[in-house]
Amino acid sequence: MMAAQELVACLCREGDQHLALGEPPLAILRERPGAADSRAHTREAIAYLSLAIFAAGSQASESLLTRARCYGFLGQKKTAMFDFNSVLRAEPGNVQALCGRALVHLALDQPQDAVDDIASALKLSPGTVVPEIRSLKPEAQALITQGLYTRCRALLSQLLDTGPPLGDKDTQDLLAMAEALTKIDSGRPSWHILLADILTARGSYEEAEAHLQETLHPASLSEAARARRGLLRLKKGDAPAAARDLQRLAEADTADLSFLLRLLEASERQSLTQAATQEASSLLDARQPRQALGYCSLAVLAGGSCACHLRLRATCLAKLQQFDRALGDLDGVLRESSEDSSLPRRAEDFCFRGRLQLRLGDEAGAAGAFAQALKLAPTLAQSMLREQPGRAATAHLFLGRGQCCLEEQRYAEAWTAAESGLLVDPNHSGLKRLKARIRREASSGCWLH
Repeated sequence: MMAAQELVACLCREGDQHLALGEPPLAILRERPGAADSRAHTREAIAYLSLAIFAAGSQASESLLTRARCYGFLGQKKTAMFDFNSVLRAEPGNVQALCGRALVHLALDQPQDAVDDIASALKLSPGTVVPEIRSLKPEAQALITQGLYTRCRALLSQLLDTGPPLGDKDTQDLLAMAEALTKIDSGRPSWHILLADILTARGSYEEAEAHLQETLHPASLSEAARARRGLLRLKKGDAPAAARDLQRLAEADTADLSFLLRLLEASERQSLTQAATQEASSLLDARQPRQALGYCSLAVLAGGSCACHLRLRATCLAKLQQFDRALGDLDGVLRESSEDSSLPRRAEDFCFRGRLQLRLGDEAGAAGAFAQALKLAPTLAQSMLREQPGRAATAHLFLGRGQCCLEEQRYAEAWTAAESGLLVDPNHSGLKRLKARIRREASSGCWLH
């Protein structure tokens, strides 16, 4: 072995030209062999490198990089970080230093900082960074790739706030990260879907479609992939085909569907909503509520939760006996009083609401909804209630509600229940007796109207 003095002299004369004498390959740092002589040689290399750094001064980047790797191999993570930071202060765009520091961040359980460095390196030299990531152990590689994926999704969502399509400058960094992900692990469909989303957002529809066709097998398309295919069909003007693909996501992943809808222009959303509504209505008429539900939900999301679409889905959900969800949609309809304020229409909604509450065992709520319907449009509500839940059942409901309110001395509510019941069945003897009893027991008539 060369004497220490001779090696130091060489390093002092030629600076970084002799780094190969003591540089452990990056693979050693990842595999971390446990042989004692390897660690000893690494410590010796650090000593020589330190002298080289001292001699090279501002030109010591390569020596600093190599020493940082040596420190990493020895497990001296913070010292390795110091050397990588020194390189990056002098050369902010040093890709090797960014990748090396990312590894140290991972070792220090700082995955977010590691992703920051990898993302910065990918902007500069994807061809250098991708092999580095692929050479990592599976656990470390998963942390980096998932971090890049999450970052891309978040940044893309933020950029869409300005409205699609995005410019090339906006998506350049996103494309670098997404393309790197597909090269690191070409078998992950989610990486390819992300890349297709970015291409779609920038208006590269044909390129996005071609990428999906090349990378995702038609026979094994996921709901997410089918939805992307549908969105691209909509861009070509085929709204019915788009609705068929996108409705599959409407019940499975509303968050992803909401993201895709942001990639559409207002006119495209309108045509999609119309296509979904028409198909949902046809399927409901054909007594196929289960097949109609996805289209109903697509119409609700694409149409901005419009009252007519909420009503349609509530009807579908009621047929599927999902009464809680149906009631939630109908409550949304009733809150939109300014948009759809015709009294007959609202009376129908309250009758529907009352029937749903009966199916959920809420008799008090049902009586209140029916009473509101009778107040808004008496003739229409009487007809609807006599049909369903029926004259006798409705009168019995109001009788029970009135008796309960009377026992609790809530005379005004008891009176409303009795009068509402008599509107449905004017000859009901029990309701007549209830009304007379309310008159007798009330000490004042100020509550009667």
